[in-house]
Amino acid sequence: MTTLPLELTLLGWSVVLLVVAIMLQGQLATRELGVGWNAGPRDGDQHPTGALAGRAQRALDNFKETYPAFIALALALAVSGRTGGLGAIGALLWFGARIVYHPLYLFGVPYVRSLMWVASMFGLLLMLIRLL
Repeated sequence: MTTLPLELTLLGWSVVLLVVAIMLQGQLATRELGVGWNAGPRDGDQHPTGALAGRAQRALDNFKETYPAFIALALALAVSGRTGGLGAIGALLWFGARIVYHPLYLFGVPYVRSLMWVASMFGLLLMLIRLL
């Protein structure tokens, strides 16, 4: 059995991060607006207005902004045979920073949260450098 490159292993685990973020946002919104809202078509202007549900939505949105780049870079590194080195370090940095970022956002921690965002972006940059 062949071992997957770290970048692809983290790509797989990143799906877990995405699902956790989606489930958390959904649970917080449902807690605020009720099961009927969640089960319905969500037409109209009703959206969660509470701080925690709003933060969960914004953290999820932020994750989805950088996630396509991570997916593309991880796959490109694997297909091109350029996994390892700076690419692996960058993937680990992006993944670790995304794990830390989400709770920091939920708890409203300023500055450190922004530092984690910068770290995740730096991780993507390292992956891109390795690819090019």
